[in-house]
Amino acid sequence: MAYSTIVRLGSPVSAATLSTTRIYLLHCHVTSPPNIPRYNTRQSPVLRRNLRARASLLSAVGDGSAMLQDAGATVLVMGGAYALVSTFDNLTRRNLIEQSLSRKLVHILSGLLFLAAWPIFSTSTGARYFASLVPLINCLRLLIHGLSLATDEGLVKSVTREGKPDELLRGPLYYVLVLILCAIVFWRDSPIGVISLAMMCGGDGIADIVGRRFGSQKLPYNQQKSWAGSVSMFLFGFLVSVGMLYYFSILGYFKLYWVQTIETVALVSFVATVVESLPTGGLMDDNISVPLASMVIAFFSFGHIGIS
Repeated sequence: MAYSTIVRLGSPVSAATLSTTRIYLLHCHVTSPPNIPRYNTRQSPVLRRNLRARASLLSAVGDGSAMLQDAGATVLVMGGAYALVSTFDNLTRRNLIEQSLSRKLVHILSGLLFLAAWPIFSTSTGARYFASLVPLINCLRLLIHGLSLATDEGLVKSVTREGKPDELLRGPLYYVLVLILCAIVFWRDSPIGVISLAMMCGGDGIADIVGRRFGSQKLPYNQQKSWAGSVSMFLFGFLVSVGMLYYFSILGYFKLYWVQTIETVALVSFVATVVESLPTGGLMDDNISVPLASMVIAFFSFGHIGIS
């Protein structure tokens, strides 16, 4: 092949020379070491199939591992929930604790322990559905006993006010439905579900306990509620919410800007407290009004303070 111009490396080259020079790169071959075969995937459909099969196998193994983890976590949480209810049932039967106090302690602890157990589930997209199986099974249990299809005096005494089976179809049923909603819709990567459950379990639960014991001073617009109960709901709802948000943030599920977060939690706690104190005449259960009010305020507030 003829060359119009030969350029020696390191020698000065004029602009005119560069404009007319054609440089050819010839015989630039990279040879493979001897005895090492070279594969061309375009010419090796067998290799392509093997690689795809290996990738599918690794994906299936990973999915199977996540399912085993989630199944184990579900069994563990379900066993813990059953043990919690059984423990307070036995304490009530032995007259070691009042039925009203037992009911509220189950109300507080079962939801918060369920919330605190979310991190033991896997990072798969199906983890939230495994977690929701725990309150779903309790939901079916409440329906069965609330409709008197079966009897369980221990369950009725542990979670109802007056010990009537049909009460299971009101407050307790709404309670587990909210647990299911927060697990599926918000899960652990959203502070909205966390703060809603914290207010329903911690704030509302403490309000009833304190109000019954120290609630002699009633609210002027609702004689069924007391200043002690409302103040305790605000304080404990605020503290439990902040504690749970910190718990999930240090585990890396979300990052919060804490100055704005404290203000937002205080606002949510205040609104939830006001909603809980309103005279509804039995038309709206606290297990619906408190978490829904918390969800609405948290939804609009957390979007403005920054979450990552």
